[in-house]
Amino acid sequence: MFPGSEVIRNGHLRLRKLYLDVVVRRRRSYTSPPSHCSTIMTQRVINSNSTSPPIPIVRRGITLAPISLGSCSTACERPFTPSPLPSPPSSPPAPSSPSGLLQATKDALKCAVSKRGSKNSVLVIDEDMRDMCYYYSQLGTDERSEFLIHMATSLSTNHQAVQELIQQKPQADTNSVDLDAQLLIWEDRLRHAVQPPHHWVFSQVSRLSGGVKFLVDMRQDLLSTLFSKTLDPSNSAALKTLDSTLRELLSLWFTVGLLNVQRITWESPCNMLQKVSEYEAVHPVRNWTDLKRRVGPYRRCFIFTHSCMPKEPLVVLHIFLTNEIPDSMAKILQTSRSSSIDETSVSKDSEDPSLINTAIFYSITSTQKGLQGIELGNYLIKKVVHEMKAEFPSMSQFSTLSPIPGFVKWLNGMMARAQRGDAHIFTETEVNALQIFLEVDSSPEVYERLRKLFTTNGWIEELDVVETLEAPLMRLCAYYLFTEKRRNYTLDSVANFHLKNGAVMWRINWLADRSPRGLANSCGIMVNYRYFLEECECNSRTYLETMKVIASDTVTFLAKAAEDIIKKSPSDPGSSPLLPRSPSPPVITITPDSKI
Repeated sequence: MFPGSEVIRNGHLRLRKLYLDVVVRRRRSYTSPPSHCSTIMTQRVINSNSTSPPIPIVRRGITLAPISLGSCSTACERPFTPSPLPSPPSSPPAPSSPSGLLQATKDALKCAVSKRGSKNSVLVIDEDMRDMCYYYSQLGTDERSEFLIHMATSLSTNHQAVQELIQQKPQADTNSVDLDAQLLIWEDRLRHAVQPPHHWVFSQVSRLSGGVKFLVDMRQDLLSTLFSKTLDPSNSAALKTLDSTLRELLSLWFTVGLLNVQRITWESPCNMLQKVSEYEAVHPVRNWTDLKRRVGPYRRCFIFTHSCMPKEPLVVLHIFLTNEIPDSMAKILQTSRSSSIDETSVSKDSEDPSLINTAIFYSITSTQKGLQGIELGNYLIKKVVHEMKAEFPSMSQFSTLSPIPGFVKWLNGMMARAQRGDAHIFTETEVNALQIFLEVDSSPEVYERLRKLFTTNGWIEELDVVETLEAPLMRLCAYYLFTEKRRNYTLDSVANFHLKNGAVMWRINWLADRSPRGLANSCGIMVNYRYFLEECECNSRTYLETMKVIASDTVTFLAKAAEDIIKKSPSDPGSSPLLPRSPSPPVITITPDSKI
């Protein structure tokens, strides 16, 4: 290295940083990300350009692909002490191509399990588990499935040992004075024998740094494998046992007492804002301007975090603060506050508490697929309600504006039945009107044409069709939400979630979500679920114990009208060929003190 080379190199780095700062400023949109986010992104780019020659990683005789190390000392050490699995969404998904490390993963697992119950140091077992986690994170999708099947079958309960231990149960003996003590010892041995070895593996992995996050992601792979169409039925039972064990452990680790509620604002860390944006599944965030609006005035965004995953939002809840219950997403996503509030009378950067008496939960997202089946969202809503009551003592209304994700799929099935003549879903007057507007000659052609239009969302452009479909689709949607059941609970998963929390199915809103996703899922229809705080506990218990859906008179009336039409099958001798138009629902005056 010639004299002065270090000075020249530093000068080049300063010029590169100056150039990147100019590029970042030029690429900013109308609303740029927070200043701390820009600094982080610029620093990451600078670090990524300061590289050293790539070197290979060798772990237990296996050479991995070479990587480039930066000038940072922590980056140099990372390949040798890898984290079990990076946190999404920054981490890439499992590669589809084989990695060649499947056998190494199995060997690391076998080495760790062989030391179970031995006198080996805990640090030695942790090192084996860390190797297993590292190799697993490098596996492809098919290799992960094969490893999980291997883990489920090779580390299952030893049924022969359990049978032998059952035969050794201490028998009642009048001469024995310590029978109770012997039974306790035998029960402890039996409990240890029944517990599968993979339970011990999960417990050991959870002790590692990042181990809980690794197990959450592993369960996501496990669920994908379990519901794969190519799964051998002989392995299904073993995988279900593996999933049951892991789910029970995660349920203990993610109890509400170990979760933290955190409010997200525009001043929150950049990586957390980015994850909130990317995880949003109900109403996707379009840009930084949209994200700033969702965490700004007359908005609240809360997340659940866990001490073992402090930088990962487990559940994200978005709230709109207003003075009325809106019937459209346009009032929430496109304006800073409800349309009933004069936009010129309030500041865009501050809130007027006197204009707020209603909280609308318009989006709740569970971000971790590995936590499926573990109730977290209901606890977040309950905690946030108390937060809102403390911040706004005059707040009296809590409601949702929720999607209906499975309605169009169910509706297509009903239209297929109606097309075959197996059921009625529209009145004769509605069918005749649709024949005219759709320019078809028969009732089956009406249903066939509607199914195609619902696929492309083309019906929304025909005003006559939209007006004609409003009454029957609102009626059928109420029937779907109120009457259709799966295992005695509502078929719609969103409805089931809120009803279990004690909410009331309050109002169905026509064309509340005109986005392509909203039209494709539910023809744009959305539903309000009201939370009456003094009745939530009673409503929840009623739904869980009696499977009775608590709904408003309007929703009940619409569902009953649809049921009367659907039950009149064409084969009924008493059915009239000319079915009457369903009557208009009763007019109900809603006040802030209304219960239902």
